[in-house]
Amino acid sequence: MEENKPMFPTEEVTLPSKGLIYPQDNPLAKGTLEMKYMTAKEEDILTNESYIKNGTVIDKLLEALIVTPINYNDLIVGDKNAIMIAARVLGYGKDYTFTLNDEEHTVDLTEVKDKEIKEEHLMERGKNEFEFTLPTVQKHITFKILTHADEKKIENEIKGLKKINKNSSAEYSTRLKYTILSVDGDYERKTVRQFVDNGLLARDARALREYIKEIQPDVDLTFDLETSAGDVQGVKVPIGITFFWPDSEL
Repeated sequence: MEENKPMFPTEEVTLPSKGLIYPQDNPLAKGTLEMKYMTAKEEDILTNESYIKNGTVIDKLLEALIVTPINYNDLIVGDKNAIMIAARVLGYGKDYTFTLNDEEHTVDLTEVKDKEIKEEHLMERGKNEFEFTLPTVQKHITFKILTHADEKKIENEIKGLKKINKNSSAEYSTRLKYTILSVDGDYERKTVRQFVDNGLLARDARALREYIKEIQPDVDLTFDLETSAGDVQGVKVPIGITFFWPDSEL
């Protein structure tokens, strides 16, 4: 009798990062993971009012569907997005219908392309660290691609700042404090935070964000859609309430 065989059908999902930024002893370094098909049990997660209210419903669903023994907090956002697309396809099929500019469109989610990482952008394989020189002040920085754990820390810090000052709008600077690892070789967190607050020019911050957007692995949700007027345009498919609730009337 074969042991440890899943009692449910599974599929292998390829990660846009190809596993290159994860340490070699991390299961994610393989560049793929195994997911099971959604069952009625997982649908219960989607209707859990507590999860919906605190904004964790999708993460709870993905955690339940991933078979490979990983630490979910290690996932970078782009890989998590790929897993979300796979979960939707395995749960409700490849066709996703949505409304854009008062017109209804249907796309095939299996045609979503991965925006894969390029190994030459990495400082070192198996290490989530990249280099960039700020164009105006010419400071050399290293930075990371944010993980799920980072996103939770950022969210909590922003909530804390809003409790102190309800008019606080420090999202951009807070994200940069978690993204930047070092400034001119100095990895002290205090140095990084002070630099973001007092030394990072807006034009340099924008250049950094654009570079990160260019190199970070993710999924490309851009589709060529034809309008009622016959025009074809590239549109980024919105992920709305019906993505995991295709029968929802909301």
